[in-house]
Amino acid sequence: MYIKKIQILNYRNYKSLNITLGKNVNVFMGDNAQGKTNILEAIYYCAFAKSHRTSKDKELINWNSDSAYVSVLVGKDRLDKTIDINILKDGRKAIKINKIKASKIGELFGNFNVVMFSPEDLRIIKDSPGVRRKFIDMELCQLDSKYYYNLVQYNKVLNERNIVLKNRRVDKDILDIYDIQLAGFGKNIIRDRLNYINKLNFFGKNIHKDISSGKEDIEFKYISTVKDLNNIENNFYDLLKRNRDKDIEKGSTSVGPHRDDFTILINDIDTKSFGSQGQQRSAVLTMKFSSLRIIKELTSEFPVLLLDDVLSELDFSRKRYILSTIGEIQTIITCTGIEDLTNYLDSSSKVFKVKDGQILN
Repeated sequence: MYIKKIQILNYRNYKSLNITLGKNVNVFMGDNAQGKTNILEAIYYCAFAKSHRTSKDKELINWNSDSAYVSVLVGKDRLDKTIDINILKDGRKAIKINKIKASKIGELFGNFNVVMFSPEDLRIIKDSPGVRRKFIDMELCQLDSKYYYNLVQYNKVLNERNIVLKNRRVDKDILDIYDIQLAGFGKNIIRDRLNYINKLNFFGKNIHKDISSGKEDIEFKYISTVKDLNNIENNFYDLLKRNRDKDIEKGSTSVGPHRDDFTILINDIDTKSFGSQGQQRSAVLTMKFSSLRIIKELTSEFPVLLLDDVLSELDFSRKRYILSTIGEIQTIITCTGIEDLTNYLDSSSKVFKVKDGQILN
């Protein structure tokens, strides 16, 4: 899988951009705040219909325009795909896949897969469980439309249950209906997350050994509020019933996959609490490159790899691992200079100079 062409209109600081990319390494080089990351963000948007930097779509639209447009032509082994998205200031968006309008965002997932690695990804290690849940949910949504459906339905039922809980005078029969539904959708979510964590461990162990020159072992562990993971649905339902009084008092649901987390251990030590910054960067790098392998295993094609100004943040061994591994993957890199890349560029590589929202020849 690779991007053949990308087109942008009135997106961030770009009035118009239409370029052809190479199948291997593509470098967008320029000073800070010129628009390099905006190109990667637009590509990411074509995969997820959301930005990795903001939840407000109107921020993506050029300040003197009423709408923005992003499009990618994706080369695939079987059938090329064109993805077009119009973004409107009122929050609406219109998605087309091969010129056919998508009625739901879920129809977009799986048509175009990307893995992005940016300096902000350290938040996956350092921040709250919600950030780690978002990481695993996004990865699973682009791999499995059923997971997206279960997640949407679970959150819908969860919101309705919480509204009932806030009313205090709760009809237990109504709660029972919600609890049965939550247990059913929640079982599927937890099961798929566990499978994904197992795949992270399978691919991540060897990747992390390469990154750390054999000095470190990494392990990912899923932490669930549901303790009996061999009988998830029944155990989850029982927990919901046992916690009803507490949930009514607090006005929110205290157990379920919306409260779950996963931990990352390096040499049996919690990376979030006790890992060095270098180890935390290595852990994120392992997760991202494991994601590449997982997508390749499940789709038979590598996704597009987006590297947003990360090479300057990494030491030699981590930088070497990235640049020596991307040979068969279309990689789009932003940077301020190409000194670190010269040994890894060849005649098929493309270098674009970015200045003030324009590509210079």
